[in-house]
Amino acid sequence: MKSKKELILLVDDNPANLRLGKNVLAKKYAVATAPSAEKMFGLLENNSPEMILLDVDMPEMTGYDAIKILKANPETKDIPVIFLTIMSQINNELAGLSLGAIDYITKPFQPQLLLKRIEIHLLVETHRKTLEKQAEELKDFNKNLQKMVEEKTRNVFDLQNALLKTMAELVESRDDITGGHIDRTQYIIKVILEEMKRLNVYQEETEGWDMNLLLSSCQLHDVGKIAINDNILRKPGKLDDKEVEEMKKHALFGEQIIEKIESLVKESDFLKHAKIFAGTHHEKWDGTGYPHGLKGIEIPLLGRIMAIADVYDALISIRPYKKALTHEESVKIIVEGSGTQFDPVLVEIFTKVADQFRVR
Repeated sequence: MKSKKELILLVDDNPANLRLGKNVLAKKYAVATAPSAEKMFGLLENNSPEMILLDVDMPEMTGYDAIKILKANPETKDIPVIFLTIMSQINNELAGLSLGAIDYITKPFQPQLLLKRIEIHLLVETHRKTLEKQAEELKDFNKNLQKMVEEKTRNVFDLQNALLKTMAELVESRDDITGGHIDRTQYIIKVILEEMKRLNVYQEETEGWDMNLLLSSCQLHDVGKIAINDNILRKPGKLDDKEVEEMKKHALFGEQIIEKIESLVKESDFLKHAKIFAGTHHEKWDGTGYPHGLKGIEIPLLGRIMAIADVYDALISIRPYKKALTHEESVKIIVEGSGTQFDPVLVEIFTKVADQFRVR
């Protein structure tokens, strides 16, 4: 028996965009269209879409006004919303995300990118619902059934990692020149932390650190790129000065996004670590980095470790404006940055384990 297609609601006041979007989406999904926010609310009275693609700039009621109503209604607040926007609206993207949107897609649509982004977000939503179900089940467990509780806890942890992995892949799907970056930097950090522990380096600072928690949270170090426009992330060439400054904002955006999540949950070491990774991995030992211009040990240790992992991976990777450097060339550059860009103690640790980072 053929499974029922997931319903996507496309809202745009431009008939051409509605036709194009419906033609693209109909290949995989059931599609309902609305030419205005008012019509959308009418459709929602009898339909429960899996996702809403919502135009920002519409007469009478904008997408921003509409999402406020959606999120205030218990029956629609959990429907994922992706904003549809044009180039002139890119500066409002972070504001839209703070209202509850999960992403932006730039018009005119790129069919394959549109489908991929929707696919990933629906997968995130599936994981979220599964996590909620598992959390409810955990509440019903008898406290004496410790073995069952431990098993379920492991399942939730695995699902959390799957959700984080999916979110990280979403970021990478927007920046298609850095595929595999998150996995590689995660591995580099793991090896460096293990060597630090073996040599008792920064022992006081690292006491009590949960390795699994750290390695999970470091996957979100580039989450701020979700607020950077596609035209910059996917530019097939070197960025100009203005675009570089815009790209630099991803570190600050990452902090702000994670702070938004922190405001909705109880204190979380995971989110605390994730915010440090996101906001400080571009700081430099000599104080010339961004976004805060921190210097030396003012930079959190996690940020100093990620800085080395992030730069090394960038050096060995191909970019539109440069070839991939060899492992030896990349290690040499890291060493030359000791005391200026990088923590000298961590650079020494890096050189001891660098052979493990050759292409595996």
